[in-house]
Amino acid sequence: MASAVTNDSSGSSLIVSFGEMLIDFVPTVSGVSLAEAPGFLKAPGGAPANVAIAVARLGGKAAFVGKLGDDEFGHMLAGILKENGVIADGINFDKGARTALAFVTLRADGEREFMFYRNPSADMLLTPEELNLELIRSARVFHYGSISLIVEPCRSAHLKAIEAAKEAGALLSYDPNLRLPLWPSPEEAREQILSIWDKAEVIKVSDVELEFLTGSDKIDDADALSLWHPNLKLLLVTLGEKGCRYYTKNFHGSVEAFHVNTVDTTGAGDSFVGALLLKIVDDQSILEDEPRLREVLKFANACGAITTTKKGAIPALPTEDEALSLIKGSK
Repeated sequence: MASAVTNDSSGSSLIVSFGEMLIDFVPTVSGVSLAEAPGFLKAPGGAPANVAIAVARLGGKAAFVGKLGDDEFGHMLAGILKENGVIADGINFDKGARTALAFVTLRADGEREFMFYRNPSADMLLTPEELNLELIRSARVFHYGSISLIVEPCRSAHLKAIEAAKEAGALLSYDPNLRLPLWPSPEEAREQILSIWDKAEVIKVSDVELEFLTGSDKIDDADALSLWHPNLKLLLVTLGEKGCRYYTKNFHGSVEAFHVNTVDTTGAGDSFVGALLLKIVDDQSILEDEPRLREVLKFANACGAITTTKKGAIPALPTEDEALSLIKGSK
């Protein structure tokens, strides 16, 4: 097992997040199409980067591994990671490709639609040789999505990173974070997302992703458990305002959501994942102890809920005190 990297401020071990970081352009007005939007605000995003910042905001030790364009946006994003206390030693810059951009439509209900500019973007061009293997091997938890599986060379870099982390004894955490417009076809998305399914020990899917992966329009225990595999320690299904369901080898159940005034759901799932990983990084026995796991999921639900109360992901990610005060206030 890799030696634990400790953080003086909280004693937490290192959580390394792998994948994409990009700029979301969010309309200044909600509930309009991209064409109708009078203007856009730039918001740093990318699910793996959001998870890293969520962990750091909650007092944990986080690092990000990925590739950005050697352009103003890329250096801005690297700066945002550092400002938020995320270790940036795993970032590479590409001189030939731009940082990825996404234009996001905020519908009236706070849900989103995306239009991406990636042809190709720097994150897609990360090569296996560019990986900071020393950093990856020092992770106690290694977290990733599926967007980095779409094209080479990033796909090979992703697979190599998973293997390096696993060999060093890290817990593998996977949030597919389905973005269908980025894939050549829905069939390819399903096949590739499931191609690394059996490696992860913690998997979080949304209700929409569960429907997509199983081909079922029901969200019940049988459908969720059809995604179970023998290496899995925890399967989570997030249900938005209905909270989440959890499945382990020995028990399963659900935890209610906190009711807040939702403005923008961006980053809520990433906030949830960051909170969960922070709470289990130093004590994975929580995954086998239902009362403690339920407390952790209540905390993760609180973090997810708070993230929906402001526009943009990163500015909305909560501190531990904010999450605890929401939990206390709802009793």
